Amino acid sequence: MLPVTLLSLLFFLDWPQHLGPGRNGAYTGSDVKWPSTQAWKREVGEGFAGPAIADAKVILFHRRANREIVEAFQTSTGESVWAFSYETAYKDDFGFDKGPRSTPTVAGGRVYTFGAEGVLHAIDLATGKKIWRVNAHDMFKVKKGFFGAACSPLVEGGKVYINVGGNTIGVAAFDAEKGKLKWGATSHNISYSSPIMAKFGVVFFTREGIAIVSPEKGKLIYELPWRSRSHSSVNAATPIVDGDTLFISSGYGTGAIALDFSTTPPTRLWANDDSLSAHYATPVLKDGYLYGFHGLQQQGQEFRAVELRTGKVAWTMKSYGAGTVTLLNDELMLVREDGQVFRIKPDPKALVVLGNNKLMDGKIRAYPAIGNGLVCLRNTKELACFQ
Repeated sequence: MLPVTLLSLLFFLDWPQHLGPGRNGAYTGSDVKWPSTQAWKREVGEGFAGPAIADAKVILFHRRANREIVEAFQTSTGESVWAFSYETAYKDDFGFDKGPRSTPTVAGGRVYTFGAEGVLHAIDLATGKKIWRVNAHDMFKVKKGFFGAACSPLVEGGKVYINVGGNTIGVAAFDAEKGKLKWGATSHNISYSSPIMAKFGVVFFTREGIAIVSPEKGKLIYELPWRSRSHSSVNAATPIVDGDTLFISSGYGTGAIALDFSTTPPTRLWANDDSLSAHYATPVLKDGYLYGFHGLQQQGQEFRAVELRTGKVAWTMKSYGAGTVTLLNDELMLVREDGQVFRIKPDPKALVVLGNNKLMDGKIRAYPAIGNGLVCLRNTKELACFQ
């Protein structure tokens, strides 16, 4: 039998989906150290979609001209292995970016993508050939929303779960093999958050709030309104689950809430707009403490350590800009939008910055991907992977 340490390394070798193998923003493996030396860089199209890493490939969802492109690059050289593309007419009314915002999900030898216009694809991982296609926004008559579709598909148990936001169906599950609709639930409008699997159900954070449904039949298990009174607001951060504890967070005066599902109905542990109100970026959890960005992106954010079960703020750091946070082994990797990377010790007792360096220029809003000895970042023009 393999040692536990080697089993862990093998399991965490890839970064196959949004927020990594555990969908929690954490990577554990001795194959990746702190990023410093650039291994390779490629010019790519527009988009805020984060890369994925699987089967010795870096997979990127991006856009050139009027086509959304799913492209696979060799992890060793950065050379393009295959590219699958299709036409799109999506336009960002705010002028931020016309590209896709959804991170690809790799499962069972397939790549699943959800385009800005709500087109869901299954693509063969080895060849890049289309297996099936579903236009979910047409199927459910989804209104465009502020930024199009941004939910990264969750693939588990033979189903593809997405936050749809239709007039009659708000969340849905499709058969991963054939693309057929398995079930739909709620009438919640579209949000930009991605679902996660918990032992008490599939957790969606929609525009309306929390919706927890059974993975088998889509039966609504729990529902809680949690949205801003402001029309020009979004729910975007992915929910965080720690055993029976569920944490969700938003901006625009809404704030965060922690619920304990060991009781029925769940117990509200705390709720406020003062501890950790996440605008876009999902916090990470380490030893009972959340580490993440607090406040609206455009108004300046703070990086904080907050106790999950109580909401108590342990410390605060001025971040001088928005960004993302990832747990790389036992250290926090804070990637600011301007490409500055901070190495922080996840210690609730004190803020300890171990170092910082600049890895890329341009605007970085996508989450990184970690695996196969690489840390991969992308801005709206380039994909760069570091050793």
